[in-house]
Order: sequence, then structure tokens, then C-alpha cells
Amino acid sequence: MEHASVEDNRPTDIIASGLEWLEAGHGVALATVVKTWGSSPCPVGSQLVVRDDSLFLGSVSGGCIEGEVVTEALAAIRGEACTVLDFGISDEDAWQSGLACGGEVRVAVTHVSPALAEQLNRLQLARRQHRRAALTSDLDTGAATLYVDDDATSSDLDERFVADRSGLAEDDATLFVHVFNPPLRLFIIGAVHIAQALARIATETGYGVIVIDPRDTWATDDRFPGIHLDRRWPSTALVDADLDSRSAVITLCHDPKLDDPALVEALKSEAFYIGSLGSRRTHAKRLERLRDEGISDETLARIHGPLGLDIGAQSPAEIALSAMAQVTAALRGKS
Repeated sequence: MEHASVEDNRPTDIIASGLEWLEAGHGVALATVVKTWGSSPCPVGSQLVVRDDSLFLGSVSGGCIEGEVVTEALAAIRGEACTVLDFGISDEDAWQSGLACGGEVRVAVTHVSPALAEQLNRLQLARRQHRRAALTSDLDTGAATLYVDDDATSSDLDERFVADRSGLAEDDATLFVHVFNPPLRLFIIGAVHIAQALARIATETGYGVIVIDPRDTWATDDRFPGIHLDRRWPSTALVDADLDSRSAVITLCHDPKLDDPALVEALKSEAFYIGSLGSRRTHAKRLERLRDEGISDETLARIHGPLGLDIGAQSPAEIALSAMAQVTAALRGKS
């Protein structure tokens, strides 16, 4: 079943480009930031892919070390080597990259061998299937192993998946763990005023936002510029969305005809967060209606209601902020 379309800003496009170049007969190397200190320009996991004719995509520093990395990548392609480079970024270079101060960065440069290409193709398949994956790489040899979802040895990766944290293994400084989570998605039921602020905040936080509301006067492009609008009934839209463990659902309509069916579908799914706007009294009535639908109290406890963290929110923007804070806490495993 197709997922709702959202932008994925993970480094998968870098890998896809490298695999396309390989298919066309080029030699390819992949450079990855594996560790940083201080205010380094690009976070751990940032990647740059290099072709044997010096064409490259991506970034590992914002521009100040790319030249040397590309040179080492071309050498890796010729010698099928794996190289680890350490750079200290000066205050001047950091300023040119948009930083307030310098930092240090460690970059692993690896020739994309047939064995690594096989792992990368498997990774791309897992990403297309919206499955979480982790690619572990030996920085000494370049050998890589992919773990997907419920692989027997992936239980130790749960904390990294929750935190979206790539990095060197705690017990082995030569092993880099690159986490690839499916895109985060937020489904907002009801194109109301709170939804306008919530959609903006969620987009800035890295979510693909889908606003669902069959009421044409509310769900308009003018009110939600650049946001994916679904004008079907929420129950239908959520069934087709194939909600997963990287999905959050928030209902804002105050209309049981729209909110309740959406909650029923959300509760059937693996969505990591389900929230619903309304007072305690409104939420109590909502729970009674859902019990009448045959939903157990244990399942209903998944609904966060009243919606959001208690920060004394009053305006639509403040309510949206409190809701997004609660979504973030749920994503990161905080109570």
C-alpha cells in the first residue's frame, strides 16, 4: 500500500545517485561524517558521493574540506581502499560555512565495491518499504552489514533508532553505525486555525505533514501553502496512508463525525503518537463513544487527551507548540 507522499531529506538520494553511477559503469566512492567535535558544519551521517570523473554530490563540511575529500575519494576508487580523514576546521573556514566557531570532523572515505553496492541496494529497498535500517561499516576494511527492522542482532540498535542517532559503536571505535529511519509523518485531522500553526512547526521539525479535512472551505491551499492536503474523509485517508511507527495522528475537528473514525483507524495502527484536542470533559465523552465501538480501555490509553503538554497554552500557536512538544517527547521516548 502506498504511503502519503512526503519529502525525505535523509541521505538516501546521495546513495541513489552513487548506485546510478555504478550502473552506468563509473567507479564510485562514498564519504561519510562518522564523528564530530565542536561546531562542525555537517552532522554525523552526512554524506558525499564521488564519481571517477570528479563529479560529486552532497557535503561533509559545508565546503571547507570537500576538495581534499574528493581527492581522497578518487584515490580510493583507484585503489579500492577505505580511508579515515581527520580535519580541524579553522574559525575562518567555519565562519564561511555559516558557523560561529571552528570544530573537528572525521570522515570515512570508502570505495563502493560490488559487496558494498549490494548492501546499499538492500538499504534502498528497505527505505522504499518504509522499514528502519542500520548500515554498520568497518572503518578499517570498508566492509558493511545491513540490519533491517527485526533482524536478530538489531535489538541493540533500538536506542539509536529512537534517537535517530548515527555514530561510532560504543565498544568499537572502528565500527560506524549509520541509522536510516523512515520519514516522520504527521497526519492532522481538521484544517482549523491550530492546524495552520501546527503544520508549520511540524514541517520545521522534519515531519512530512498531511492535513486531512473534507470541508473545502477549510482545506485550501491559501490557508496551508506548501502543505499536502487530503480532502477525503479521515477514515478513508488514514487507511490508505498505511500508518507506521514513524507516524503521528492529531485530531482537531471537535466533530465526532470526523475525529472519531480517524481515532479508530489510528488505534489500529503502529502510530507512535495519537492525540486529540478537547477538554477533559470532552475527552471523557469521546472515550465513551469509542468504548461503544468495542475499543478496550488499554487501547484507548494510547490517546493523548487533552492534547499537548501543560504549558498554559491559550492561542492556537501556543496550543500547536504544546502539541508538537508532546509529539517530540513521545518520539524520543520521554514521559
